[in-house]
Amino acid sequence: MSGKLAGKYAAVTGGAGGIGRAIAERYAVEGARVCIADISEEAASATAAAIGPAAHPWRLDVTSAESIAAFAAETERRGGLDILVNNAAIFDMAPILEITEASYDRVFAVNVKGLLFTLQAIARRMIAARRRGAIINLASQAGRRGEALVGVYCASKAAVISLTQSAGLGLIRQGVRVNGMAPGVVDTPMWTEVDALFARYENRAIGEKKRLVGEAVPYGRMGRPGDLAGAAVFLASDDAEYVVAQTLNVDGGNWMS
Repeated sequence: MSGKLAGKYAAVTGGAGGIGRAIAERYAVEGARVCIADISEEAASATAAAIGPAAHPWRLDVTSAESIAAFAAETERRGGLDILVNNAAIFDMAPILEITEASYDRVFAVNVKGLLFTLQAIARRMIAARRRGAIINLASQAGRRGEALVGVYCASKAAVISLTQSAGLGLIRQGVRVNGMAPGVVDTPMWTEVDALFARYENRAIGEKKRLVGEAVPYGRMGRPGDLAGAAVFLASDDAEYVVAQTLNVDGGNWMS
C-alpha cells in the first residue's frame, strides 16, 4: 500500500470520535494500520469497523496505569507502534472562585497525567526495540493563554505544550520524535458541552457562544476534525524528521507563535 505512512502502525487515544477519529481515518488512507484506543469499547469498535481492516479497537483508560500497560503490551504484540497520537482529553470550566478539587483532579488525570504516562509506556518500547517513532500530543490554543472561565483546562493544555517540549528534548537522541498540535475551536461533539457551559456562566442562549467563536476565527469558521488530519500526517511522517519538540498551531489563524 502506498501513502506517507505506508507500513506504519499507529495508535490514536480518544480515537473513536471527533479529532481522534479524523486522524485515524486519514492515517489508514495514508497506509498505516491504526489502533483505535478509547475508553468506550463500543465506540472504538464502531469506528474501527467503519475504517475497515486497517483498524482495530482497544479499550484504554488513560487514568489507569494497568490499562496503559495492557495497551502498550497489546500494541507490542501486534508489531510495535511507530506512531502514537495522544488525543484523549476532557473539558470542564468554572470561574476561578468556583473551581473544585474534583474538577481539577479529573481534568489533570486525563489531559496531563494520562498523556504523560501513555507517552512514557510507548516511548520505552520504541527505544527498547530501537524503533524510530513519532509521538504527537494534542494540546490546544487554550494552552497558549489564560481564560477567565477555563483556568483548569487552559492549565492542563499549557502543561501538554511544556511536556511536549521536555519529552521532545529528552527522547530525540534515542530515536523518538515528540511534537504536538494546538487546535483552535473545532466543531466536535465536545463543543455541545462547552457551549452549554458558556451559556450557563455567560447567560447566553444555547448555540450563541459556538456561533460567536466561529465568526471570530480569522479563517471565517470553526475548525472541523478533518482540518487537523493533514498536520497529524505531516508530524508522523518522514517529512517532519527534523521537527522536534514543537507544538504546531492548527487553528485558522487564531493564535500566532
